[in-house]
Amino acid sequence: MVMAVDRLRLTLPSARARQPRQASLALWGWALPLALLAAWELTTRFGLVAPHLLPAPALVWREVADLWRDGTLFEHLGITLWRVLTGFALGTLAATVLGALTGYSTAAHRLLDPTIQAIKAVPSLAWVPLFILWLGIFEASKVTLIAVGAFFPVYLNLSTAIGQVDRKLVEVGRMYGFSPLTLVRRVLLPATLPAYVTGLRGGLALAWMFVVAAELMGASQGLGFLMLDGQMTGRPALIIASLILFALMGKASDLALARTTAPWLRWQDDFARMRKT
Repeated sequence: MVMAVDRLRLTLPSARARQPRQASLALWGWALPLALLAAWELTTRFGLVAPHLLPAPALVWREVADLWRDGTLFEHLGITLWRVLTGFALGTLAATVLGALTGYSTAAHRLLDPTIQAIKAVPSLAWVPLFILWLGIFEASKVTLIAVGAFFPVYLNLSTAIGQVDRKLVEVGRMYGFSPLTLVRRVLLPATLPAYVTGLRGGLALAWMFVVAAELMGASQGLGFLMLDGQMTGRPALIIASLILFALMGKASDLALARTTAPWLRWQDDFARMRKT
């Protein structure tokens, strides 16, 4: 009992000491954006770049404020977020099923993987005319295009991770009489989770990239529409404001996904965890 109390006393100060250090490390993430913002302000203030090419930060902020005042800002943000999350969910579901199938089954891998790898090389804009022809210009074509973008990182990471699980672990599981379902749950699933989470984050990032192409398909709302509207009306401040909103929403969604999946990887004792201590 005394030894446990002594160990607790040694642990608590070290944990308290880590908190200010972790907070200071988190502040480093703001250093580069603030430096870029300062350089942007100085560049426009001293006229190093023409205003019609790079408007001042104040003009960009004014565009965002105008969207806020007329009540359309959250409408554009909301519809873009809905498209991204819906397409990401559908693409992830299909990728998880097919990735697990081709990773686990040799026959499925030989049958499906070559075709999927070939389709992966098709550029995102090449799908636009086909989806418009098949699904029209409404939400179905936009969500489907985003799902295609989210599909491939998740599929590739999961299928590859299953195939790269240490053979000795699988052999030990079979030696202990694990059923196929138990083998998946006790061996394959934990071994593939890190790569799967990486695939999820990559798929989400591509979903945000594909939504721009999706919102060029006859959209009347969304951040992609705002960018196109800024181009057509000669308002570079609106284009840059849309880019910044894309970056902020993409970062926020990635952070939410990373926090959500963090408990899945709590068992890991890797270099990344060591850097945070």
